Amino acid sequence: MLIQVLGTGCAKCKELEKLVRETVAEKGSDAQVEKVTDIKQIAMMGVFTTPAVVVDGVIKSVGSIPPKADIAAWIS
Repeated sequence: MLIQVLGTGCAKCKELEKLVRETVAEKGSDAQVEKVTDIKQIAMMGVFTTPAVVVDGVIKSVGSIPPKADIAAWIS
């Protein structure tokens, strides 16, 4: 499983990346977490507002920090 956290480096983007990594660790998942900061790559994925979360190519969240429970459900 590949989880991509999309964001240019703002405080919310960093907070979301931390939350995703914590949730992956707590779930004991072997998911790979990747931070994507290149604005062109983010736009090519169809995302125009950050922060965002993409799981295995599917956009799960855009423009906000989702609740930890939602992130955990995406990992399951």
